[in-house]
Amino acid sequence: MTATPDLGTPRLATPDLLRSVFRRHAAGVAVITAQGEQPVGFTATSLNSVAADPPLISFGVGVSSSSWPVVSQAEHIGVHVLGEHQEELAATFARSGADRFGAPTRWREGPEGVPVLDGVLAWLVCRVVARVPAGDHRIVVAQAVAGDPAGAGRPLLYHEGRFNALRD
Repeated sequence: MTATPDLGTPRLATPDLLRSVFRRHAAGVAVITAQGEQPVGFTATSLNSVAADPPLISFGVGVSSSSWPVVSQAEHIGVHVLGEHQEELAATFARSGADRFGAPTRWREGPEGVPVLDGVLAWLVCRVVARVPAGDHRIVVAQAVAGDPAGAGRPLLYHEGRFNALRD
């Protein structure tokens, strides 16, 4: 027989409980971009690999996000895996009202007209295949069509409400 650890008193699930639990979950940091009349983008910690064949990814985006109107209509999106040297870039794309594509952000038009950020660890351009309602968010599923995994460095992480780097 195995001893069961004391799990404490369970609490009813609330948005605050969910946020508290996921503060303990370290996640990679990505920036999602799309092209509308102007380029849009946001920082995401919900990026997931969904399938290898076909190559599918997913991420969540809030419907109240300033980027959602463009992402909701975009045929293609950009996915950028950030390095530990890009904490400022992550903060810029997370900040409401920021000029995300102004200096010092370096970017170019990539495949399918999608904004591609320079200096990232890796990037993909993906064709959106589904937008799934999920509460006050949408889960976007997209198929990779182009990309580059050749950036140098180590990944940026998000944990306990702040950006972090891997420790040796």
